[in-house]
Amino acid sequence: MQNNKGIINMKKLIIYTTLLFACSVGLSEDIVLFDAKDPNPATLKSKNPRDGSGAIIATLNPIIFDGDFNLDANRKIAIDLENPEDTLMRIYIDFLNNPKKKNREMNRRISAIVMPKEKGRVIVDALKPLKHPEILSKMKIMRNDPFARCDRNESCDMSKVKRININTSLCSANGGRVSPVRITKITALDTSLEKLPKWYYMSEDEFFPFIDKYGQFKFKEWKNKIHSDADLQKQKELELKDLEAHPGSGEWNKYGGWEKGPQLEATGRFRVQKYNGKWWMVDPEGKLFWSHGVVRVTPSSAVTPLDGREFYFENLPGKDDEFALFYTTKDELLAPYYTKRGLKKTYDFSAANIYRKYGKNWRSEYADMAHKRLKSWGLNTIANSSDRFIYSQNKTPFIERLETRGPSFTGSKGWWPICDPFDPEFRSYLRYELESRKSEFTNPWCIGLFVDNEHHWGNPEFIGKCTLMSPSTLKAKGVFVSDLRNKYKTIDALNKAWKSKYADWNDILNSTDVPAGADKSDLASFSAKVIDTYFKTIRDEIKSFDPKLLYMGCRFAGANPMEMILGIAEKYCDVISYNIYRFRLDNFKLPKGIDKPVIIGEFHFGAVSDTGKFNPSLILAKDQDTRAKCYKQYVRDSLEHPNIIGTHWHQFSDQATTGRFDGENFQVGFTDVCDTPYSETIDALREMGKNLYKIRSGLSN
Repeated sequence: MQNNKGIINMKKLIIYTTLLFACSVGLSEDIVLFDAKDPNPATLKSKNPRDGSGAIIATLNPIIFDGDFNLDANRKIAIDLENPEDTLMRIYIDFLNNPKKKNREMNRRISAIVMPKEKGRVIVDALKPLKHPEILSKMKIMRNDPFARCDRNESCDMSKVKRININTSLCSANGGRVSPVRITKITALDTSLEKLPKWYYMSEDEFFPFIDKYGQFKFKEWKNKIHSDADLQKQKELELKDLEAHPGSGEWNKYGGWEKGPQLEATGRFRVQKYNGKWWMVDPEGKLFWSHGVVRVTPSSAVTPLDGREFYFENLPGKDDEFALFYTTKDELLAPYYTKRGLKKTYDFSAANIYRKYGKNWRSEYADMAHKRLKSWGLNTIANSSDRFIYSQNKTPFIERLETRGPSFTGSKGWWPICDPFDPEFRSYLRYELESRKSEFTNPWCIGLFVDNEHHWGNPEFIGKCTLMSPSTLKAKGVFVSDLRNKYKTIDALNKAWKSKYADWNDILNSTDVPAGADKSDLASFSAKVIDTYFKTIRDEIKSFDPKLLYMGCRFAGANPMEMILGIAEKYCDVISYNIYRFRLDNFKLPKGIDKPVIIGEFHFGAVSDTGKFNPSLILAKDQDTRAKCYKQYVRDSLEHPNIIGTHWHQFSDQATTGRFDGENFQVGFTDVCDTPYSETIDALREMGKNLYKIRSGLSN
């Protein structure tokens, strides 16, 4: 009997000790911030509407909780919700240590994606600090690294949160808009016993190098990760069988046009035409054509800088190794950007893996494989910035891109500054580029040319201001001074109108200041003149070179630029082009009075949850299945729009795990760094390719 009491007492002691230990090490419980059953918690400060059950209905107002929150052991926010919309939604959660600070310093933002019609629990995760934070100082160039989601203690003390803001927005063509999401519960989950991935606990010696010889992250496993050269060969054999089983659409002609569609005039070149109320391309054989394409079809998608980072990589080849070749291979379009940033040493992981996979004749084998893939996957366009050896084989139509060169406007931004179209070098360089590549651009397989990319055009006065900020040698500045002289006649009249103090007309040329009182209409008028000269000069040179070559515009960044610019561009461009990174294009509209064919030069989605990448993309998807659904929705929106004549995904293969020249290391490829296709996305491509012309012509729902 005495022994039994002893056992019972011992059990009680163990339980008590366990509870005491749990409290001492900071084990916490879930913290319920909101529950529809108790709709008025003291910490809830926002005035969002409620439904009959007490659930919060999201509005433009954030859901705000004020108080003293210790979330150091409650880093996952669970939101029980219902998204009634047919589009994706994003949830943003901000943690603030000092909400009174106007610049919102000492805060942290995390976010998550909610699927269309999703109902259930969505968890948004703010990971705890790294065990060995000294590793973070060695993470360079990459936009995101293996620790991108952890709390770096740079902005917010999660144990002293004074405010929690929760916002929801639908992902649409016009950016975020209010979502009618219904929220029934918000809980900060207990994460005190959560175990992070093993690399979060590693020391520097254990962690470096963290990239294997294939350019993959060493410390994580995922579907189709390559562990040996034999794995590469196995993937090659599997894909060849898949391509044989899916040879491509039988409804397309050799150009990818609608063979079974109506017969229009065949001119031997690509052109644009409005047919039955919708804009189309027409291929050289006179068949309707919708450009379903992909940017940067190249073996060198995963070139990465080594400068100051060689210790990231295991088994880099020696100078006499056969793989030393891939220190020298490069992407022709992007190579100048490495030089511009002073990056001297790179390694091309994607091309090295292609060499392992296809052998000594890797360039030709890969080019042949690229065309087979495109046809099988339902793609009919090799879009700009692709490998010349691949697109010149006359197997898939292509669009190329040129850059203008010459003296540029001070203060202009973008990939390259805007060049002065009044300078003779602007015209002569463009003419040289066209003539030097005549065989490419007069080829029937060449759809057309983009010229420049994502210039920052600014507000109506921007180019005029940049002109005044530029040196006297800029030809445009002399034109501007001449225009001002013709309008005002005397420098005194100009000074009176502008509230300026110029001594004479030469003083304007020699000055690089913009007077605060400079007349906005003068600045806007000259901006328009520059922009008109820019587009007209390019159009004139292209059409003088080849009247049948389509001028595809300059790939505007985002949705519509200001109407003045678009109104000028539409006068000269055969096609207006945009790079639009959004979840959907359901609300895309051209300004009133403009009716032109439109092509989407870039879009993409990416996910990292089920891959070895660190950075999903500009537009985040939850996983590979979600990514595929996003693709189908975006392309369907485009097919159903009467002005849009094509979409070009950016890009054919993933960027390097450790980033390119500007740190981009996105999971945006149809294939990964080891040339393995993402099957979920490929299935989506095939579905859209198969139904391309049915959807466009309205024959399919």
